[in-house]
Amino acid sequence: MTISAEQAKAAFPDEVVTTAVTRLVSVPGLDKQVALITIDNGLDHTRPSTFGPQGLVSLNSALDEAFAADPAAIAVTGKPFIFAVGADLSGVEEISDPDVARQIAQAGHDVFRRLTESTIPTFGFVNGAVMGGGLELALSCHYRTLSDNTAAIALPEVFLGLFPGWGGTQLLPNLIGPDAAVTVIVENALNQNKMLKPAQAAKLGIVDEVFGSADYLEQSLLWLAKVVRGEITPTRGEIDRGQEWDSAIGRAKAIVEGKTKGASPGANKAIELLELARKNDLDQGYAAETEALAEVLMTDTLRAGLYSFNLVNKRAKKPAGAPDKSLARNVGKVGIVGAGLMASQLALLFVRRLKVPVVLTDIDQARVDKGVSYVHGEVDKLLGKKRLSQDEANRLKALVSGSLDKSAFADADFVIEAVFEELGIKQQVFSEVEAVVGPECVLATNTSSLSISEMAARLEHPERVVGFHFFNPVAVLPLLEIVRGERTDDATLATAFAVGKQLKKSSVLVKDAPAFVVNRLLTRFLGEVLASVDEGTPFEVADTALDPLGLPMSPMTLLQLVGPPVALHVAETMHAAFPDRFGVSANLRRFVDAGKSAVWTWDQQGNATLDPEVAELWQQGDAPQTAEQVRERALSAIAEEVRVMLDEGVVAEAQDIDLCLILGAGWPFWLGGITPYLDRAGISEKVNGGRFLAPGVASVPVG
Repeated sequence: MTISAEQAKAAFPDEVVTTAVTRLVSVPGLDKQVALITIDNGLDHTRPSTFGPQGLVSLNSALDEAFAADPAAIAVTGKPFIFAVGADLSGVEEISDPDVARQIAQAGHDVFRRLTESTIPTFGFVNGAVMGGGLELALSCHYRTLSDNTAAIALPEVFLGLFPGWGGTQLLPNLIGPDAAVTVIVENALNQNKMLKPAQAAKLGIVDEVFGSADYLEQSLLWLAKVVRGEITPTRGEIDRGQEWDSAIGRAKAIVEGKTKGASPGANKAIELLELARKNDLDQGYAAETEALAEVLMTDTLRAGLYSFNLVNKRAKKPAGAPDKSLARNVGKVGIVGAGLMASQLALLFVRRLKVPVVLTDIDQARVDKGVSYVHGEVDKLLGKKRLSQDEANRLKALVSGSLDKSAFADADFVIEAVFEELGIKQQVFSEVEAVVGPECVLATNTSSLSISEMAARLEHPERVVGFHFFNPVAVLPLLEIVRGERTDDATLATAFAVGKQLKKSSVLVKDAPAFVVNRLLTRFLGEVLASVDEGTPFEVADTALDPLGLPMSPMTLLQLVGPPVALHVAETMHAAFPDRFGVSANLRRFVDAGKSAVWTWDQQGNATLDPEVAELWQQGDAPQTAEQVRERALSAIAEEVRVMLDEGVVAEAQDIDLCLILGAGWPFWLGGITPYLDRAGISEKVNGGRFLAPGVASVPVG
């Protein structure tokens, strides 16, 4: 092995070491015993096992012991509910020596490859969560079984701006084929880090068998015995190294271009390594992975990805400023004012996660019926996909009802409004609701820009009003902006955070300020881009100006997704609050008045051209800017706005703004949040005279 125990400890002195222990077990039907290696970091399932250099040294020693026993087979499994979730990233940011980075990169290959090249049959008993390097360890074995209750199966590295570097890019395509490997390594990772379910992993061929969790280890050992005796020979598909491989690489490039505009180094490197895997030469492939990983371990890209990872996995779990959770009240029934699409999505989310009665109200029976029908229809879709049992589906549908009378909220503990974005209407709704609910019922609003304090001002109990701002689509985007009004009390706020957690959302505490965080920054950004078009910049130039950042969508696509009327309304709200920084495009008003929803039209080949009607109504000046100028203009505006927001105390720290944009606007992980990106690009100092974070930080500890 390329790294010694002493070197490993020196490289990662604070590593939470995953220890590997070998024991010999007797299995019916085998003359020799089986060497069963269990990997365990000594902590419960809330702290999954990971591999740092000391963990790799321990696994190597366990393999020495296993091979010395001359067993019938060698099997690797994990602690309860967890196999292993990859490399220990906690100490990577401290690496400053390129030689140490290369040693760590090589060490994973050295240890895992022993299982691949073993003349003794090797088995991965994947008994729980398996991601990244953990999945690469399992792939290094000759055969794999999987527990049917495994909650997370993925190679998420590309999502972080990295790539599978301990064999994944070489082993997976040669096991399941290049196209399926592209799905797992590239497509799923760039699709909000989508996880595989056990049945999907089996269908793809990643594992050979799936067994029930109750007697998983026993079943796996019995299956192992049949394989060793030759009674079972797991099938392996034929790999097409010609046209199919070409097509898979082409698809990977299209996905990466579409999702990142080529801006993610990890995604680009993953494609290179997948292409190299066509040769099925582990010497060459592993050497390439090692060199690439050693290089990336020293880059800002990795630091940025780790910063994002820490935000989402640490800070988001302990929201800054949240009150003591013991103050939260129990929520046994939910009321929703409105039965439109957003309200119906909320009803579906509440009933699925809280499993309590949910009642919708609206101004007429047809709308109420439509809202309830939407929820029932979505439940039926989940049933059809076998994500719910018939009994579960029946129970959920029975919990959702509608009423024209707000007295149906009388015994509700939490009522959220999702009606038209107009202050007077929302004030009236809350007055009507307050008249029928109990004294401790929380009144929440899904407003995207209006003042929570003004909404509550006329109520007898304004302290129970809280902002509860979701992002569309509700089921996908994980951010929840929880907004504290001037008089919101701690019990209301604690209840809001508790409900957000039950809904499996990541909540950020936000001050009651116009448009809060995400919409405020996106409105400032979009306003600058539209202003450049108003001044004469061609739509094509303005819309592609931010492509080098690899943002999830272009400005004009964002405008279409948000909806021009909504974008105009928020722009007007922000202009009223901050007229010196937020403008309102007269062209956007004409665009909305004309009923237009998109700037572009698309032909059958998917090529976009400017809609002639838009070109005619949009009155442009004669001062066009280059793409670089538009990009600098937009980013400078964001840098200014972030500074103002921090000075106003809209959130506790810059990290909370980064968290909001990552979870609510899809800001790429590999950029490490908006503030470290602005720092690295020199924009923070140029605009504000200083950085948002400490020098060198894209991995500053958070949470």
